[in-house]
Parts: sequence; structure tokens; C-alpha cells
Amino acid sequence: MYRFLLSRQWVILTLVGLVLIPVMIRLGFWQLHRHEHRVAQNELIAKSLAAPAVPVDRLTAPGRTVAHDDMWRTVTAKGRYDTRHEVVVRQRTAADEQSIGYYVITPLVMDDGRAVLVNRGWIPAGNDLTRFPKVPAAPSGEVTVTGRLKADETTGNSGIKDKPGLPARQVMLINSGRQAESLSRPVLGGYIELTESSPKGAGQPEPVPAPDHSSIGPHMAYAIQWWLFSAGVPIGWVILVRRELKDRAAARAAEAEAGSGDGPDPKPGAEPEAEPGAGPEAGSDAGPDPKPDGASQARAGSGAEPARAGADAE
Repeated sequence: MYRFLLSRQWVILTLVGLVLIPVMIRLGFWQLHRHEHRVAQNELIAKSLAAPAVPVDRLTAPGRTVAHDDMWRTVTAKGRYDTRHEVVVRQRTAADEQSIGYYVITPLVMDDGRAVLVNRGWIPAGNDLTRFPKVPAAPSGEVTVTGRLKADETTGNSGIKDKPGLPARQVMLINSGRQAESLSRPVLGGYIELTESSPKGAGQPEPVPAPDHSSIGPHMAYAIQWWLFSAGVPIGWVILVRRELKDRAAARAAEAEAGSGDGPDPKPGAEPEAEPGAGPEAGSDAGPDPKPDGASQARAGSGAEPARAGADAE
């Protein structure tokens, strides 16, 4: 009954289903891990933002990678801006997540001669992307900045490709190691995402908004969907097998009905038709002969009496 499962079509269908089940289960766990990472990241951001501000050199140093647990911590730094080595970061979005422009990165030289990169905010791109844009002037003199500590950007952790041959003082990534080469001075690892400045200065770039740490995204829903899909594969396979069995049984029944007789069966209660030429005289089994009526008997009796009378006279 199940020999059709050995056909080429059903073997291929079964193998495809057996491959899809573990793949979908793994995709579900991948989305689950992304959900867990997002939740942990939100907790880290909330904890870091709520922590008291500390001097930036307590959490990072030249050539040092910012620790994961120190990211988003509120830090402070005091020094003077070095606007001659100011650069802009291309293809960055504003707070509306639609407008494309630049981030303005200005080194802040501290009293000990070391520098830290400060992301002062976002500016629109303008019409000519081949030239250095018009950047709002940084506050002059000694300034105290407060902001969120971020790790250096790389292609691996940001997904942004570092394009070569860009116009002067334009970069794709915020990276302290790259900027240290042009500054010719020690640069602390990572950078500060500016939130406050004293003095503030007039007409400054648009501040980078704080990270969203309230949304967990759709990853858990995607994980459940993948697992439901994996459970639906064997259920769908069983439904297809049962449908195939039903179709084959119906086909066999139709073939049996078509080969059961040459013509239609007689209707119930119908008398068989008599053969041509058949009648009461056709045989003795047609029924008893009818009894002679009275006239026939009288004729037979009147003929017998005269004959007997003549015999007596002789």
C-alpha cells in the first residue's frame, strides 16, 4: 500500500523534508541567540548610562580596546580641540534615521599631551561630496566634554566598508588608531560621543541621539516562526501521504467498477423478456390444458348412444 513512497518523486520529497527540519530548527536558535544578545545589550546600555561619570582615561588608554562592559559609560575629558586634524565620517544618518550626512570628529588634546577623539555630532552632507564640508566651529579655549564612551569602529564590528581614495579629511570609520597616525601623538582607544560641553559654543552639530535600549526587536517572534515551520514539515508530509493513499484507492475503485460487467444490471422487479417464437404450445411446461366446456361434453355423449343402440338390435 505504501510502495509509492519508493518512487523517485516521493524519495526526493522526503529527503527535502528531512533536510529542511534541522535547518529550520537551527535558524530558530540563531534568532533566539540574537534575541538574547539584544536583551543583554539593552541591559548593558541601561546600566552604563545610569552609572556615574568617570574620567575617560580611567577606562581606556592609547592603543587599548574599550572593554565591552565599559561601552556606553558616561565619561568626561578636559582639554582643547585640535581643529586642524578634524575629520568627517561619511554616510551617517541624522536623528530622523533618513537624512544622510557626516559625523564631525574632532581630537581633544588633554593637558598631558594625549588626545581623545570626540564625535561632536551630525551635519548635512551638502551638494559637493568631494570637498570638505562647512563644519560649525568647535568651542575655543579649554573645554570640558561629557559623553558616551564608544569602541573603535572596524569593518567587522560595524559592517561598514572602509573605502580607499576618499577626499582629504573624510573617512568611513571612527578609529583612534587611524587618527593617531596623522596626529603624531598618543590617542586614547575608542572615542567619546558628545552629550554635553562647557562651554557649548554656537551653532554646533546635531547631537547623536542616545541608543534605544527599550526595544527587543522581532527576533523571538522569528525564532518561534522557524520552529513552527520545522514542525509543519512532517505534518505536511503525513497529509500528502494520506491524500495520495485516498487518490489511489479512488482510482482502484473506479477501475473495478468499469471492469465488473459488459452492460447495466436489470432493474429490480422487472420480468425477463420472452424469447421470440415462444408460446403456450412450445412445450408441455406451458401449463395445464383447459377443461372442456359443457357443449363439448354433450356432443361427445350424443354420438356414443346411437352406436350402442345399433349393436343391441343385431
